[in-house]
Amino acid sequence: MIRVLTLNLRFGLADDGPNGWECRKQVFPEFFETHAADFIAFQEANNFQAEFLKNLLKDHHCIGQRKPAPPFWQDNLIFYHKSWRCIQQHHFYLSSTPSVPSRWAKSLWARQCIIGVFQKQDHTLIFATTHLDFDAEVQVQSAELILRRLAGISTQMPAILAGDFNALPESSCGLALTGRLTEKPVQGPCFQFAFKPPYPATHHGFTGKKEGRHIDWILHCGGLILIESRVIQEPVHGIFLSDHYPVSGIFKIAEPGTSNV
Repeated sequence: MIRVLTLNLRFGLADDGPNGWECRKQVFPEFFETHAADFIAFQEANNFQAEFLKNLLKDHHCIGQRKPAPPFWQDNLIFYHKSWRCIQQHHFYLSSTPSVPSRWAKSLWARQCIIGVFQKQDHTLIFATTHLDFDAEVQVQSAELILRRLAGISTQMPAILAGDFNALPESSCGLALTGRLTEKPVQGPCFQFAFKPPYPATHHGFTGKKEGRHIDWILHCGGLILIESRVIQEPVHGIFLSDHYPVSGIFKIAEPGTSNV
């Protein structure tokens, strides 16, 4: 089984009062004792949050951290269990110049994507994470770029893409990633969502409400069989880890000739 989890951390420099990072970080150890995972994707990670997580998740290695980073820099991080070996890693910006810090013209921030290729015994897996901007056109441009980069690695390898997409599953971005954007087909892997309608809320703004937007996604393709998917909406001792809920999935790699539908 392959267990994965994604969480937008809510960047640690935000003035969130009782929901600030110093209050929230105390419940992370108990949470990850309960919700262990092979792969954990984080978004909006300031450097001090990344260091905290590296000290906490000692059974994992980490890719995606920028060192040194500008004061308000936010990384996307992949923590992978030490039983897996990272054989490739790719970092790029969601822009027309992906090799340097940059953004699309309509994007508010310099968004990024992290891709890792991992091996464990005779299994090889792509795991990627990203955090998209808000404009719908930018989201489709970003999805196209991510799909092209993934296709450059493999179109057949099992792959998981997880993160904060700032869009609903039936948006143009969701259609692009799942091969359903008929007016502009995108070349690359064709993903499936780990959830089906009605999609559970993943963003709650520290309210704990159960209804809302499903903007944090786990997508999969390439012979992965989904065993379970869950949005973890329960706080830990009354404290929420973030203004987003953690999202988890459990997969197994299909045997050759087995359908993953």
